[in-house]
Amino acid sequence: MRLTVYTDFSLRLLMYLAVKEDGLATIAEVAESYRISRNHLMKVAHQLGLAGYVATVRGKNGGLRLARPAETIILGDVVRRTEPDLALVPCFHPIDAPCAIWPKCVLRQAMQNALEAFLETLDGYTLADLARPESQLRALLSILPRDGLPRAPGKRAPRLS
Repeated sequence: MRLTVYTDFSLRLLMYLAVKEDGLATIAEVAESYRISRNHLMKVAHQLGLAGYVATVRGKNGGLRLARPAETIILGDVVRRTEPDLALVPCFHPIDAPCAIWPKCVLRQAMQNALEAFLETLDGYTLADLARPESQLRALLSILPRDGLPRAPGKRAPRLS
């Protein structure tokens, strides 16, 4: 099984927003950090907005942010929503691909079980789980802390009064 680039970009964008301290990021910023297409990312962001995962803030200092807490975003749900076709084999849709052994096929059931196990595993993870090594992910993605001052991984931002 192979997930689409669309799902990959969706998960990457959500992870980026989850580790961004102030929560706001631009399409250009995310695309540059991951070295991916802005145009594709724009489409992904729009669809994630329609799905209720991402919110947009308009204006000079606007951008994208998570629409809800990362702990409430289940990976399996995101994959189900972003993958256009989770049919591992054509016989999952027998109208499109009739098969002589379909009524007694063990392969079809094995593939269905595998898909269910895959999604069940993803259902055990939230976006917060993916963002857990926050400081390391920020460093790898060149995300500056809220105060804009670069620091070594593992160092926290100074408290502002």
